[in-house]
Amino acid sequence: MDSDEDRGSTPLASSLRSQRSGERRLSRRSLGEGGRPVHGHRFVASYGSASHLKKMPRFTYVYVLQSESNPEHFYTGRTDDLRHRLIRHNNGKVPHTAKSRPWRIKTYIALSESERAAELERYLKSASGHAFLKKRL
Repeated sequence: MDSDEDRGSTPLASSLRSQRSGERRLSRRSLGEGGRPVHGHRFVASYGSASHLKKMPRFTYVYVLQSESNPEHFYTGRTDDLRHRLIRHNNGKVPHTAKSRPWRIKTYIALSESERAAELERYLKSASGHAFLKKRL
């Protein structure tokens, strides 16, 4: 009986061969016209042809920070720029969190609708939201 390598170019056999030989190959989906890698900051739609280029939607982040100096202390907030907001928290630019720095992100959720993000933040700051976070984080 023939070995797997002798049977042709099935995706599994092909990937096993490239793993054995140490080759790294790009998938066909990551290649542009003519087999060249696609570079740039545009996002391609998941379905249909590549002519349906779409911009990534803006997200509003609801986040939970945990104090590194006092691990029992958490802060819940909302922002459009999570990295910049964490830097502001850790630089003492946010009065409510300045005393307990440094902070680290415990968890965050990205929402495409800012109204829903505001509702989620409000819930997480409520008594039942605190209980939810305490139980699950």
